[in-house]
Amino acid sequence: MSEVGTGHRTGENRKLEAGSPGTCTSENCSSCQAATDGTCPLEHGRAQDDNAHSDKAKSAIEKLPQGQFNNVRHVVAVMSGKGGVGKSSVTALLATAFARQGYSTGVLDADITGPSIPKMFGIKKHADSFEFGLLPVQSETLKIPVMSINLLLPHEDDPVIWRGPIIANVVKQFWTDVIWGDLDFLFVDLPPGTGDAPLTVMQSLPLDGIVIVSSPQDLAVMVVKKAIKMARILKTHVLGLVENMSHVVCPHCGCKHEVFGASKGQAVVEATDIPLLATLPLDPKLSELCDEGRIEDYTPEGFDGIVDFIVKIVDHMEKLKAKEAEAQVQ
Repeated sequence: MSEVGTGHRTGENRKLEAGSPGTCTSENCSSCQAATDGTCPLEHGRAQDDNAHSDKAKSAIEKLPQGQFNNVRHVVAVMSGKGGVGKSSVTALLATAFARQGYSTGVLDADITGPSIPKMFGIKKHADSFEFGLLPVQSETLKIPVMSINLLLPHEDDPVIWRGPIIANVVKQFWTDVIWGDLDFLFVDLPPGTGDAPLTVMQSLPLDGIVIVSSPQDLAVMVVKKAIKMARILKTHVLGLVENMSHVVCPHCGCKHEVFGASKGQAVVEATDIPLLATLPLDPKLSELCDEGRIEDYTPEGFDGIVDFIVKIVDHMEKLKAKEAEAQVQ
C-alpha cells in the first residue's frame, strides 16, 4: 500500500509550518504544506544552516553545463547508501511511471562498476557514437533513452576495473557527451555508498533532488541515514523515501509477512524529517520481469501519487529559485 507524502499533507512529523515566512527555501520546501497545495507566497528567507561547511561544498565545484543538443528540464537522482535494497529497480519504475503519464524521461546509469539498468529494460544493443557525442539506446516499450557503461562494453559481463577519478569522469561524460535531447526528467541511478560517483553527481549535475531507497533492516536504515546526511551537507534536496521490500504478500491467503522485520519507513521519516513516498512489497513478479528485461510491464501500486508529488515539488522549487535569482538582481 502506498503512503505517498505520509505525514506531509497533514503536517504531521513536520518541523516547518505551512508557508511560514523565513523558513521555506528551495532546499527544504518539501517539508512545507504549501509546497503541495500551491499556497506558498514565495516570500521567504534562507534558513540558517548548522553545517557552515555545506555552503563551501555547494559552491566549490561549478555545475556542468548541458550539451548543445540537450534540453533536460529536471534531474532526479536515486540513492540508497547501501546495496541490495532495490535502488536500480526503483529508478527504472520511476522512469516508467513518469513516461506513462506523458513526461519524456531518460535514465543515466551512474553505477559504473555494477550496472543493471540495461538488463532490466531488456536493452542488448550497443550505444552508437558520432562526432557530436554518444546516442543513448531507447527501451522497447516506452522508448526511454538509457545510457550505461554496459552499452559500451563488448560483453555485458565484462568487469569495469577502474579507480575513482576515472569513474567520476565517465559519470560527467554521461551528462555532457550523451545526446539526451529534449527531456522533462532524467533519472540518475547512483551506486551504493557515499563515494566518488554520488559525490560527482551531487556536485556536478544540476540536481532537483534525490529519492532515497531503503529496506526495513536496521543495518540498511543506518547506512541510508548516512546518505541523507551526505545530501544535506552538499545542499542537495531530499525529495523523500521509498521503503522497498517492506513485506511479502502470500499468494494463497493474501496475508502480509514482514520477512525483513517490521517496517522502519515511518521511523526514518520522523527522524530525518523527509516525506515517505511509498512502501513497496517484495514482489516475485517484479524480480521475474527484471530478469526478463520487461520492467516496463510492471505497474507498482501508488507510483502515480509519487509522480504527482515530485512534479509539484520540483515545480515549486523552480519558482523559488527564480524568485531568489530575481531578488539577487535587484
